[in-house]
Amino acid sequence: QVLDAIDKEGLKNTTLVYFASDHGGWLERQEGKRQLGGWNGIYRGGKAMGGWEGGIRVPGIFRWPGVLPAGTVIDEPTSLMDIYPTVVHLAGGVLPQDRVIDGQDLMPLLRGTVDHSEHEFLFHYCGVHLHAVRWHQKDSGAIWKAHYVTPVFHPPGAGACYDRGFCPCFGEGVTHHDPPLLFDLSRDPSEAKPLTADTEPLFDTVIRKIGRAIEEHRRTLTPVPEQLSLYNVVWKPWLQPCCGTFPFCWCDKEGDNKLIDL
Repeated sequence: QVLDAIDKEGLKNTTLVYFASDHGGWLERQEGKRQLGGWNGIYRGGKAMGGWEGGIRVPGIFRWPGVLPAGTVIDEPTSLMDIYPTVVHLAGGVLPQDRVIDGQDLMPLLRGTVDHSEHEFLFHYCGVHLHAVRWHQKDSGAIWKAHYVTPVFHPPGAGACYDRGFCPCFGEGVTHHDPPLLFDLSRDPSEAKPLTADTEPLFDTVIRKIGRAIEEHRRTLTPVPEQLSLYNVVWKPWLQPCCGTFPFCWCDKEGDNKLIDL
C-alpha cells in the first residue's frame, strides 16, 4: 500500500524506500499454550539476544528506480544506524561534527561504486550492555565475531529462553566469557563451533584487534539523558497518543480494541 501510494503520487523516481526489520524472529513468543515463535533459519538465537546472528541479522530491501540498479544483491554488513547519515547526505545536510556518528552513508554501496561496507567493526548491544563485536577483515574477507556475553538458554540446548519468554541482557541469566567465544562467520554462519587458540592460529591476534576496537569505541561514548526515565514514561496527557475520544485513548482499527502501549 505504501508503494502504491508513492507511485500514485508520482514520487516513484524521487523516493528511496528501505524495508527492513529491527531484529530476528521472537522464538519464545506464546499465546496461551500455543507456541508462536518465529524461525531464523540457520542463524542461532532470536529477538532480544544482542549478539547471536538470529537476533540481529535481518534482510534489507531497497527501491529507488533510476538511481539504484534493480535485482542487485549486496552481501555486506550494514546497520540501521546507517539510515541517518544516508538521509542527511541525500538531503544535502551536514552530519554533526561534535560527536562520533556510528552509521555510514549507504549510497556508495547501494550504487555499486564501492564493494565493501564502511563498517569495519559493528558493536552489538543488548540494552546498554555490549555483548558481541563483529570485525569484517577487509584484506582476507573473514568476518570474525567475538561474544563477551551470551544468554543462558532454558531448557539447556533449546536455543532460546523459554522459561522467561525472552533472554535477559545481564545478571544471572547471562554468561560472561573470558576469553570471548570467537567465530568466523564467513565459514560458520550458524555460530556452531567456537574457535580456540588451539584450533585457530589467528585467535590471539583477532581477540587483541577486537579488544583495541572496543577500547577506542568506548572512548567515543558520552552520557545522555535517559529517554525511558521514570519522569519520561509517567503518563502525560499532552504527550499521550490518542486515536479515541480523550481521555479514553484506545484504537479500534480493524475491530481489535487495543490500548496504546507507551
